[in-house]
Amino acid sequence: MPGTHRATATLTAVELAGVAPAAVAGWADWADLPPEQARVGLVHAASNVAAVACYAASLAARLRGRSARGRLWALSGMAAVAVSGALGGHVAYRQAVGAHPAA
Repeated sequence: MPGTHRATATLTAVELAGVAPAAVAGWADWADLPPEQARVGLVHAASNVAAVACYAASLAARLRGRSARGRLWALSGMAAVAVSGALGGHVAYRQAVGAHPAA
């Protein structure tokens, strides 16, 4: 939409600022996983790193006035987030990491 370039860059920057706390929490969770789940968790983390790299490239492109390139990087980041989300869901629900029976 016209006139939203600044808002998009701002939201991408805010998103990137939230990466560090999420990574610390994920690292703490990952450290307690059994080997099978830890392997999936490692691929989940790698996918998150790819997403962050894509969104950082998107922000850089947008700040340089290359909004089309920024959109392409953002779409690539979204694909990486989709893979990461599927892996995170697999670990959480299929492999029952963090699942506790109801009392």
